[in-house]
Amino acid sequence: MLEVVILLPFMAGILAMFLPVRLGRGILLLVAFGHFLLSLMAWFGKLAPALPDYFSLTPEGVLILLVTSFIFFFISFYAVSYMKVTELPREPIYTGCTLLFLASMSMVVLADHLIVLWIAVEATTLMSAPLIFLHRSKTALEATWKYVMICSVGIALALLGCFFVVLSLDNANLHVAITFSSLNAVATQLDPVWLKAGFIFLIIGYGTKMGLAPMHTWLPDAHSEAPSPASALLSGALLNCAFIGIYRGHQLLYRAGLGEFSSHILIGFGLFSMFVAAIFMFNQSGYKRLLAYSSIENMGVIAFGVGIGGLATYGAMLHLIHHSLIKSSLFLSSGNILLGYGTKLIDRIANMVKLLPKTCVVFFAGFVGISGFPPFGIFISEVLIIMGALQKGYHLSTGLFIGALILVFAGASRLLMKMSFAPGNLEKPLIAENLARTWPSYMLLLTSIALCIWLPESVYQTIIAAIATIGGGVNG
Repeated sequence: MLEVVILLPFMAGILAMFLPVRLGRGILLLVAFGHFLLSLMAWFGKLAPALPDYFSLTPEGVLILLVTSFIFFFISFYAVSYMKVTELPREPIYTGCTLLFLASMSMVVLADHLIVLWIAVEATTLMSAPLIFLHRSKTALEATWKYVMICSVGIALALLGCFFVVLSLDNANLHVAITFSSLNAVATQLDPVWLKAGFIFLIIGYGTKMGLAPMHTWLPDAHSEAPSPASALLSGALLNCAFIGIYRGHQLLYRAGLGEFSSHILIGFGLFSMFVAAIFMFNQSGYKRLLAYSSIENMGVIAFGVGIGGLATYGAMLHLIHHSLIKSSLFLSSGNILLGYGTKLIDRIANMVKLLPKTCVVFFAGFVGISGFPPFGIFISEVLIIMGALQKGYHLSTGLFIGALILVFAGASRLLMKMSFAPGNLEKPLIAENLARTWPSYMLLLTSIALCIWLPESVYQTIIAAIATIGGGVNG
Protein backbone atom coordinates (compact mmCIF):
# COMPACT_ATOMS: atom_id res chain seq x y z
CA MET A 1 0.00 0.00 0.00
CA LEU A 2 1.06 3.57 -0.62
CA GLU A 3 0.92 4.49 3.06
CA VAL A 4 3.95 2.31 3.78
CA VAL A 5 6.02 5.22 2.42
CA ILE A 6 4.91 7.09 5.55
CA LEU A 7 4.83 4.16 8.00
CA LEU A 8 8.39 2.93 7.35
CA PRO A 9 10.23 6.08 8.50
CA PHE A 10 7.61 6.72 11.21
CA MET A 11 8.07 3.36 12.91
CA ALA A 12 11.85 3.40 12.39
CA GLY A 13 12.03 6.91 13.86
CA ILE A 14 10.34 5.86 17.07
CA LEU A 15 12.54 2.78 17.31
CA ALA A 16 15.77 4.71 16.65
CA MET A 17 15.28 6.88 19.73
CA PHE A 18 15.79 3.84 21.97
CA LEU A 19 18.62 2.14 20.09
CA PRO A 20 22.39 2.39 20.64
CA VAL A 21 24.13 5.03 18.52
CA ARG A 22 25.75 2.64 16.03
CA LEU A 23 22.57 0.69 15.48
CA GLY A 24 20.66 3.92 15.02
CA ARG A 25 23.05 4.98 12.28
CA GLY A 26 22.48 1.69 10.50
CA ILE A 27 18.71 2.12 10.79
CA LEU A 28 19.02 5.61 9.27
CA LEU A 29 20.88 4.30 6.22
CA LEU A 30 18.57 1.30 5.76
CA VAL A 31 15.43 3.43 5.96
CA ALA A 32 16.91 5.99 3.55
CA PHE A 33 17.53 3.22 1.03
CA GLY A 34 14.16 1.55 1.64
CA HIS A 35 12.25 4.82 1.40
CA PHE A 36 13.94 5.61 -1.91
CA LEU A 37 12.94 2.20 -3.30
CA LEU A 38 9.35 2.71 -2.13
CA SER A 39 9.32 6.18 -3.71
CA LEU A 40 10.45 4.66 -7.00
CA MET A 41 7.66 2.09 -6.75
CA ALA A 42 5.17 4.90 -6.18
CA TRP A 43 6.69 6.78 -9.12
CA PHE A 44 6.05 3.84 -11.43
CA GLY A 45 2.54 3.30 -10.08
CA LYS A 46 3.26 0.09 -8.20
CA LEU A 47 1.70 1.32 -4.94
CA ALA A 48 -1.97 2.12 -4.41
CA PRO A 49 -3.45 3.96 -1.40
CA ALA A 50 -5.23 1.83 1.19
CA LEU A 51 -7.05 4.98 2.37
CA PRO A 52 -8.06 6.70 -0.89
CA ASP A 53 -10.28 9.16 1.00
CA TYR A 54 -7.16 10.66 2.57
CA PHE A 55 -4.16 9.87 0.36
CA SER A 56 -3.55 9.79 -3.38
CA LEU A 57 -0.78 9.90 -5.94
CA THR A 58 -0.71 13.16 -7.88
CA PRO A 59 1.96 14.18 -10.41
CA GLU A 60 3.24 17.06 -8.27
CA GLY A 61 3.09 14.92 -5.12
CA VAL A 62 5.05 11.99 -6.49
CA LEU A 63 7.61 14.36 -8.05
CA ILE A 64 8.32 16.08 -4.72
CA LEU A 65 8.28 12.71 -2.93
CA LEU A 66 11.00 11.35 -5.22
CA VAL A 67 13.10 14.52 -4.90
CA THR A 68 12.76 14.41 -1.10
CA SER A 69 13.68 10.73 -0.90
CA PHE A 70 16.60 11.14 -3.29
CA ILE A 71 18.27 13.94 -1.36
CA PHE A 72 17.48 12.24 1.98
CA PHE A 73 19.44 9.20 0.78
CA PHE A 74 22.64 11.21 0.25
CA ILE A 75 22.13 13.42 3.30
CA SER A 76 21.87 10.29 5.46
CA PHE A 77 25.27 9.01 4.33
CA TYR A 78 26.78 12.42 5.04
CA ALA A 79 25.05 12.58 8.43
CA VAL A 80 26.57 9.30 9.62
CA SER A 81 30.12 10.55 9.01
CA TYR A 82 29.22 14.01 10.35
CA MET A 83 27.89 12.54 13.59
CA LYS A 84 31.01 10.44 14.10
CA VAL A 85 33.40 13.41 14.10
CA THR A 86 31.17 15.91 15.91
CA GLU A 87 29.98 13.56 18.65
CA LEU A 88 26.55 15.06 18.18
CA PRO A 89 24.76 15.42 21.54
CA ARG A 90 21.71 13.19 21.95
CA GLU A 91 22.34 11.46 18.65
CA PRO A 92 19.39 9.03 19.05
CA ILE A 93 17.09 12.06 19.26
CA TYR A 94 18.62 13.42 16.06
CA THR A 95 18.26 10.10 14.22
CA GLY A 96 14.71 9.50 15.43
CA CYS A 97 13.48 13.01 14.68
CA THR A 98 15.13 12.95 11.25
CA LEU A 99 13.20 9.80 10.34
CA LEU A 100 9.95 11.17 11.80
CA PHE A 101 10.60 14.35 9.81
CA LEU A 102 10.86 12.24 6.65
CA ALA A 103 7.60 10.49 7.54
CA SER A 104 5.75 13.78 8.02
CA MET A 105 7.09 15.21 4.74
CA SER A 106 6.02 12.03 2.93
CA MET A 107 2.57 12.45 4.46
CA VAL A 108 2.37 16.01 3.15
CA VAL A 109 3.04 15.14 -0.47
CA LEU A 110 0.67 12.15 -0.48
CA ALA A 111 -2.21 13.83 1.37
CA ASP A 112 -5.33 14.51 -0.68
CA HIS A 113 -7.63 15.49 2.18
CA LEU A 114 -7.63 19.19 3.01
CA ILE A 115 -7.23 18.68 6.77
CA VAL A 116 -4.84 15.73 6.53
CA LEU A 117 -2.51 17.95 4.51
CA TRP A 118 -2.75 20.61 7.21
CA ILE A 119 -2.02 18.07 9.95
CA ALA A 120 0.99 16.76 8.03
CA VAL A 121 2.47 20.23 7.52
CA GLU A 122 2.06 20.94 11.25
CA ALA A 123 3.73 17.60 12.00
CA THR A 124 6.79 18.67 10.00
CA THR A 125 7.20 21.58 12.42
CA LEU A 126 6.99 19.37 15.50
CA MET A 127 9.34 16.73 14.09
CA SER A 128 12.00 19.17 12.88
CA ALA A 129 12.05 21.55 15.87
CA PRO A 130 14.24 19.23 18.02
CA LEU A 131 16.79 19.15 15.19
CA ILE A 132 17.24 22.92 15.43
CA PHE A 133 17.60 22.83 19.23
CA LEU A 134 20.02 19.88 19.24
CA HIS A 135 23.08 21.85 20.40
CA ARG A 136 21.05 23.50 23.20
CA SER A 137 22.79 26.88 22.96
CA LYS A 138 21.01 30.18 23.60
CA THR A 139 20.95 30.97 19.88
CA ALA A 140 19.60 27.48 19.13
CA LEU A 141 16.85 27.97 21.71
CA GLU A 142 15.94 31.34 20.21
CA ALA A 143 15.90 29.90 16.69
CA THR A 144 13.74 26.97 17.78
CA TRP A 145 11.17 29.13 19.53
CA LYS A 146 11.04 31.50 16.60
CA TYR A 147 10.57 28.56 14.24
CA VAL A 148 7.83 26.94 16.31
CA MET A 149 5.95 30.15 17.09
CA ILE A 150 6.04 31.76 13.64
CA CYS A 151 5.29 28.55 11.76
CA SER A 152 2.49 27.63 14.20
CA VAL A 153 0.85 31.01 13.68
CA GLY A 154 1.23 30.54 9.93
CA ILE A 155 -0.26 27.05 10.06
CA ALA A 156 -3.16 28.38 12.14
CA LEU A 157 -3.88 30.88 9.36
CA ALA A 158 -3.68 28.05 6.83
CA LEU A 159 -6.32 26.18 8.87
CA LEU A 160 -8.54 29.25 8.64
CA GLY A 161 -7.98 29.14 4.88
CA CYS A 162 -9.10 25.51 4.87
CA PHE A 163 -12.29 26.51 6.71
CA PHE A 164 -12.99 29.20 4.12
CA VAL A 165 -12.59 26.64 1.32
CA VAL A 166 -15.09 24.39 3.13
CA LEU A 167 -17.44 27.38 3.45
CA SER A 168 -17.24 27.89 -0.31
CA LEU A 169 -18.45 24.30 -0.60
CA ASP A 170 -21.28 24.69 1.91
CA ASN A 171 -22.55 27.93 0.41
CA ALA A 172 -22.91 26.14 -2.91
CA ASN A 173 -24.96 23.38 -1.18
CA LEU A 174 -22.58 20.72 -2.43
CA HIS A 175 -22.07 17.48 -0.53
CA VAL A 176 -18.68 16.06 -1.52
CA ALA A 177 -15.62 15.01 0.42
CA ILE A 178 -13.20 17.79 1.33
CA THR A 179 -10.40 16.31 -0.73
CA PHE A 180 -8.58 18.24 -3.41
CA SER A 181 -9.63 15.76 -6.09
CA SER A 182 -13.33 16.12 -5.13
CA LEU A 183 -13.12 19.90 -4.81
CA ASN A 184 -11.40 20.22 -8.18
CA ALA A 185 -14.24 18.25 -9.78
CA VAL A 186 -16.84 20.78 -8.57
CA ALA A 187 -14.57 23.85 -8.54
CA THR A 188 -16.75 25.91 -10.90
CA GLN A 189 -19.70 25.56 -8.50
CA LEU A 190 -17.85 26.78 -5.39
CA ASP A 191 -18.54 30.20 -3.89
CA PRO A 192 -15.82 32.43 -5.45
CA VAL A 193 -15.72 34.95 -2.57
CA TRP A 194 -14.94 32.35 0.10
CA LEU A 195 -12.60 30.57 -2.30
CA LYS A 196 -10.55 33.74 -2.81
CA ALA A 197 -10.47 34.38 0.92
CA GLY A 198 -9.38 30.80 1.49
CA PHE A 199 -6.47 31.12 -0.92
CA ILE A 200 -5.23 34.33 0.70
CA PHE A 201 -4.98 32.57 4.05
CA LEU A 202 -3.49 29.45 2.49
CA ILE A 203 -0.66 31.36 0.84
CA ILE A 204 0.03 33.33 4.02
CA GLY A 205 -0.10 30.18 6.14
CA TYR A 206 1.79 27.73 3.98
CA GLY A 207 3.92 30.59 2.62
CA THR A 208 5.22 31.08 6.16
CA LYS A 209 6.53 27.52 6.13
CA MET A 210 7.77 27.90 2.56
CA GLY A 211 9.83 30.96 3.52
CA LEU A 212 8.08 33.57 1.39
CA ALA A 213 8.69 37.14 2.55
CA PRO A 214 7.57 38.81 4.74
CA MET A 215 6.70 35.58 6.64
CA HIS A 216 10.26 34.29 6.27
CA THR A 217 11.81 35.53 9.51
CA TRP A 218 12.18 32.09 11.14
CA LEU A 219 14.18 30.62 8.28
CA PRO A 220 17.67 32.23 8.54
CA ASP A 221 17.95 31.45 12.26
CA ALA A 222 16.66 27.89 11.95
CA HIS A 223 18.92 27.01 9.02
CA SER A 224 21.91 28.55 10.75
CA GLU A 225 21.50 26.76 14.10
CA ALA A 226 20.51 23.30 12.90
CA PRO A 227 23.25 20.72 12.23
CA SER A 228 24.25 20.88 8.56
CA PRO A 229 22.47 17.64 7.51
CA ALA A 230 19.27 18.97 9.10
CA SER A 231 19.75 22.34 7.36
CA ALA A 232 20.02 20.49 4.04
CA LEU A 233 16.68 18.79 4.72
CA LEU A 234 14.99 21.99 5.85
CA SER A 235 16.00 23.82 2.69
CA GLY A 236 16.04 21.01 0.14
CA ALA A 237 12.89 19.17 1.21
CA LEU A 238 10.71 20.99 3.76
CA LEU A 239 10.21 24.15 1.71
CA ASN A 240 8.95 22.07 -1.22
CA CYS A 241 6.43 20.35 1.05
CA ALA A 242 5.06 23.70 2.18
CA PHE A 243 4.88 24.78 -1.46
CA ILE A 244 2.59 21.89 -2.36
CA GLY A 245 -0.14 23.30 -0.12
CA ILE A 246 -0.03 26.59 -2.04
CA TYR A 247 0.19 24.77 -5.36
CA ARG A 248 -2.96 22.76 -4.67
CA GLY A 249 -4.81 25.88 -3.60
CA HIS A 250 -3.77 27.52 -6.87
CA GLN A 251 -4.97 24.44 -8.77
CA LEU A 252 -8.37 24.77 -7.13
CA LEU A 253 -8.73 28.43 -8.02
CA TYR A 254 -7.60 27.78 -11.58
CA ARG A 255 -10.27 25.09 -11.96
CA ALA A 256 -12.81 27.53 -10.55
CA GLY A 257 -11.90 30.15 -13.16
CA LEU A 258 -10.10 32.32 -10.60
CA GLY A 259 -6.57 31.54 -11.72
CA GLU A 260 -5.75 35.16 -12.54
CA PHE A 261 -6.47 36.17 -8.93
CA SER A 262 -4.16 33.57 -7.39
CA SER A 263 -1.53 34.10 -10.10
CA HIS A 264 -1.13 37.79 -9.31
CA ILE A 265 -0.76 37.03 -5.59
CA LEU A 266 1.93 34.43 -6.34
CA ILE A 267 3.81 36.84 -8.60
CA GLY A 268 3.70 39.55 -5.94
CA PHE A 269 4.95 37.29 -3.14
CA GLY A 270 7.59 35.82 -5.43
CA LEU A 271 9.13 39.14 -6.45
CA PHE A 272 8.96 40.55 -2.93
CA SER A 273 10.72 37.46 -1.53
CA MET A 274 13.48 37.75 -4.12
CA PHE A 275 14.18 41.40 -3.33
CA VAL A 276 14.06 40.89 0.44
CA ALA A 277 16.56 38.04 0.13
CA ALA A 278 18.80 40.07 -2.19
CA ILE A 279 18.93 43.02 0.22
CA PHE A 280 19.75 40.91 3.28
CA MET A 281 22.38 38.86 1.48
CA PHE A 282 24.59 41.93 1.14
CA ASN A 283 25.15 42.21 4.89
CA GLN A 284 25.31 38.61 6.08
CA SER A 285 28.06 37.65 8.50
CA GLY A 286 27.42 33.89 8.46
CA TYR A 287 27.66 31.58 5.46
CA LYS A 288 24.79 29.35 6.62
CA ARG A 289 22.54 32.39 6.97
CA LEU A 290 23.67 33.43 3.49
CA LEU A 291 22.49 30.08 2.15
CA ALA A 292 19.22 30.47 4.06
CA TYR A 293 18.48 33.79 2.36
CA SER A 294 19.32 32.11 -0.95
CA SER A 295 16.55 29.61 -0.17
CA ILE A 296 14.11 32.47 0.37
CA GLU A 297 15.12 33.91 -2.99
CA ASN A 298 14.66 30.59 -4.76
CA MET A 299 11.24 30.02 -3.21
CA GLY A 300 10.36 33.41 -4.62
CA VAL A 301 11.55 32.28 -8.05
CA ILE A 302 9.30 29.21 -7.87
CA ALA A 303 6.27 31.22 -6.72
CA PHE A 304 6.88 33.77 -9.50
CA GLY A 305 7.12 31.07 -12.18
CA VAL A 306 3.96 29.29 -11.04
CA GLY A 307 2.13 32.60 -10.91
CA ILE A 308 3.16 33.53 -14.47
CA GLY A 309 1.86 30.23 -15.87
CA GLY A 310 2.50 28.68 -19.27
CA LEU A 311 6.14 27.95 -20.03
CA ALA A 312 7.22 29.66 -16.79
CA THR A 313 5.39 27.00 -14.78
CA TYR A 314 7.49 24.31 -16.43
CA GLY A 315 10.57 26.33 -15.52
CA ALA A 316 9.35 26.65 -11.92
CA MET A 317 9.02 22.88 -11.52
CA LEU A 318 12.49 22.36 -12.96
CA HIS A 319 13.73 25.03 -10.56
CA LEU A 320 12.21 23.16 -7.63
CA ILE A 321 14.13 20.00 -8.53
CA HIS A 322 17.48 21.67 -9.13
CA HIS A 323 17.25 23.96 -6.12
CA SER A 324 16.74 20.93 -3.87
CA LEU A 325 19.78 19.19 -5.32
CA ILE A 326 22.15 22.17 -5.32
CA LYS A 327 21.09 23.73 -2.02
CA SER A 328 21.35 20.39 -0.22
CA SER A 329 24.86 20.05 -1.62
CA LEU A 330 25.76 23.55 -0.42
CA PHE A 331 24.51 22.94 3.12
CA LEU A 332 26.44 19.67 3.33
CA SER A 333 29.55 21.53 2.17
CA SER A 334 28.89 24.17 4.82
CA GLY A 335 29.10 21.39 7.38
CA ASN A 336 32.62 20.59 6.21
CA ILE A 337 33.55 24.28 6.46
CA LEU A 338 32.21 24.42 10.02
CA LEU A 339 34.20 21.33 10.97
CA GLY A 340 37.35 22.67 9.33
CA TYR A 341 37.26 26.22 10.68
CA GLY A 342 35.11 25.87 13.80
CA THR A 343 33.06 28.97 13.00
CA LYS A 344 30.01 30.06 11.00
CA LEU A 345 31.35 33.58 10.44
CA ILE A 346 32.39 34.52 6.91
CA ASP A 347 35.10 36.93 8.14
CA ARG A 348 36.98 34.04 9.75
CA ILE A 349 36.90 31.83 6.65
CA ALA A 350 39.75 32.24 4.18
CA ASN A 351 42.04 30.27 1.87
CA MET A 352 39.51 27.46 1.60
CA VAL A 353 40.97 26.41 -1.74
CA LYS A 354 44.14 25.30 0.07
CA LEU A 355 42.80 24.06 3.40
CA LEU A 356 39.66 22.27 2.16
CA PRO A 357 40.25 21.82 -1.59
CA LYS A 358 37.56 19.17 -2.23
CA THR A 359 35.00 21.12 -0.27
CA CYS A 360 36.02 24.36 -1.95
CA VAL A 361 35.47 22.89 -5.42
CA VAL A 362 32.00 21.57 -4.66
CA PHE A 363 31.01 24.66 -2.63
CA PHE A 364 32.15 27.02 -5.38
CA ALA A 365 30.46 24.88 -8.04
CA GLY A 366 27.28 24.85 -5.98
CA PHE A 367 27.36 28.64 -5.77
CA VAL A 368 27.78 28.82 -9.56
CA GLY A 369 24.80 26.50 -9.93
CA ILE A 370 22.53 28.27 -7.46
CA SER A 371 23.38 31.61 -9.13
CA GLY A 372 21.90 30.37 -12.39
CA PHE A 373 24.99 29.66 -14.48
CA PRO A 374 25.48 26.68 -16.80
CA PRO A 375 26.00 23.74 -16.82
CA PHE A 376 23.55 23.48 -13.89
CA GLY A 377 19.79 23.17 -14.28
CA ILE A 378 18.86 26.43 -12.57
CA PHE A 379 20.24 28.24 -15.61
CA ILE A 380 17.66 26.48 -17.79
CA SER A 381 14.81 26.92 -15.31
CA GLU A 382 15.37 30.67 -14.93
CA VAL A 383 15.68 31.16 -18.69
CA LEU A 384 12.37 29.30 -19.17
CA ILE A 385 10.70 31.44 -16.50
CA ILE A 386 11.95 34.63 -18.18
CA MET A 387 10.81 33.41 -21.60
CA GLY A 388 7.42 32.42 -20.20
CA ALA A 389 6.96 35.82 -18.55
CA LEU A 390 7.82 37.64 -21.76
CA GLN A 391 5.41 35.43 -23.74
CA LYS A 392 2.65 36.39 -21.31
CA GLY A 393 3.47 40.10 -21.60
CA TYR A 394 4.80 40.57 -18.06
CA HIS A 395 7.59 42.90 -19.17
CA LEU A 396 7.87 44.96 -15.97
CA SER A 397 7.75 41.85 -13.79
CA THR A 398 10.41 40.22 -15.95
CA GLY A 399 12.68 43.24 -15.52
CA LEU A 400 12.21 43.14 -11.75
CA PHE A 401 12.87 39.40 -11.76
CA ILE A 402 16.16 39.80 -13.63
CA GLY A 403 17.15 42.72 -11.42
CA ALA A 404 16.61 40.66 -8.27
CA LEU A 405 18.73 37.82 -9.69
CA ILE A 406 21.58 40.27 -10.39
CA LEU A 407 21.38 41.70 -6.86
CA VAL A 408 21.50 38.21 -5.33
CA PHE A 409 24.57 37.28 -7.34
CA ALA A 410 26.32 40.55 -6.51
CA GLY A 411 25.65 40.17 -2.81
CA ALA A 412 26.78 36.56 -2.51
CA SER A 413 29.71 36.46 -4.94
CA ARG A 414 31.97 38.86 -3.08
CA LEU A 415 31.54 36.88 0.15
CA LEU A 416 32.21 33.56 -1.55
CA MET A 417 35.34 34.81 -3.29
CA LYS A 418 36.72 35.99 0.04
CA MET A 419 36.03 32.61 1.69
CA SER A 420 37.60 30.65 -1.15
CA PHE A 421 40.70 32.61 -2.16
CA ALA A 422 41.60 35.32 0.37
CA PRO A 423 44.79 34.60 2.38
CA GLY A 424 44.28 33.43 5.95
CA ASN A 425 46.21 32.60 9.13
CA LEU A 426 44.93 29.05 9.68
CA GLU A 427 47.64 26.55 8.67
CA LYS A 428 45.52 23.40 8.68
CA PRO A 429 41.82 22.62 9.22
CA LEU A 430 40.62 21.65 12.68
CA ILE A 431 38.99 18.54 11.20
CA ALA A 432 40.20 17.40 7.80
CA GLU A 433 37.72 16.69 5.04
CA ASN A 434 37.23 13.08 3.97
CA LEU A 435 35.51 11.13 1.21
CA ALA A 436 32.44 10.25 3.28
CA ARG A 437 31.67 13.93 3.81
CA THR A 438 32.39 15.12 0.27
CA TRP A 439 31.02 12.53 -2.16
CA PRO A 440 27.32 13.17 -1.27
CA SER A 441 27.74 16.84 -2.22
CA TYR A 442 29.42 15.92 -5.49
CA MET A 443 26.71 13.37 -6.34
CA LEU A 444 23.93 15.90 -5.76
CA LEU A 445 25.65 18.44 -8.01
CA LEU A 446 26.38 15.85 -10.69
CA THR A 447 22.71 14.87 -10.65
CA SER A 448 21.75 18.48 -11.37
CA ILE A 449 24.19 18.55 -14.30
CA ALA A 450 22.94 15.18 -15.59
CA LEU A 451 19.30 16.33 -15.48
CA CYS A 452 20.33 19.47 -17.33
CA ILE A 453 21.78 17.36 -20.16
CA TRP A 454 19.22 14.54 -20.15
CA LEU A 455 15.80 14.70 -18.51
CA PRO A 456 14.21 11.22 -18.35
CA GLU A 457 10.96 10.94 -20.24
CA SER A 458 9.09 9.83 -17.11
CA VAL A 459 10.23 12.95 -15.23
CA TYR A 460 9.26 15.17 -18.17
CA GLN A 461 5.80 13.62 -18.46
CA THR A 462 5.22 13.92 -14.71
CA ILE A 463 6.08 17.61 -14.78
CA ILE A 464 3.81 18.15 -17.79
CA ALA A 465 0.95 16.34 -16.02
CA ALA A 466 1.47 18.44 -12.88
CA ILE A 467 1.52 21.83 -14.59
CA ALA A 468 -1.32 21.00 -16.98
CA THR A 469 -3.73 21.34 -14.06
CA ILE A 470 -2.89 25.07 -13.79
CA GLY A 471 -2.61 25.79 -17.49
CA GLY A 472 1.13 25.26 -17.73
CA GLY A 473 2.96 23.71 -20.65
CA VAL A 474 6.08 23.87 -22.75
CA ASN A 475 4.15 25.52 -25.56
CA GLY A 476 3.35 28.58 -23.49
